[in-house]
Amino acid sequence: MNRLLRTAILGSLALSITACGGKSRPEADLAASKVTTIGVNSYLWRASLDTLSFMPLLQTDSNGGVIVTDWYVNPNTPTERMKVTVTVLDQDLRADALRVAALREVNRSGAWVAAPVQAATVQKLEDIILTRARDLRRAAIAND
Repeated sequence: MNRLLRTAILGSLALSITACGGKSRPEADLAASKVTTIGVNSYLWRASLDTLSFMPLLQTDSNGGVIVTDWYVNPNTPTERMKVTVTVLDQDLRADALRVAALREVNRSGAWVAAPVQAATVQKLEDIILTRARDLRRAAIAND
């Protein structure tokens, strides 16, 4: 009885393995939005790092999708500094999968004071990152 049961199990395994063969599996699109070894969309992540490369990075978390820069002082306007936080929210390459927040301070009599950030500044950063992410994806498709 034990030998019969073992033979039946081995026979069913052999049939299931045979059933899997013969059919070719579709090849994965390497440029697909969800092909990533990090927790978020790799194109948005890379584009965010590329876009913010001129600023000193304070924190990066590829699994959580968060990039935080340190304060950056533009040499052309030394009385003003910016700090940016980019959050990649999803594994898909979509505009709503990206959130950019910025802080701005101005130097008044030697003290840094919070100042408003123009909405156009944040929108421009988002547009630059999204455009770069799309370019990265197009390049990955073209190389396949």
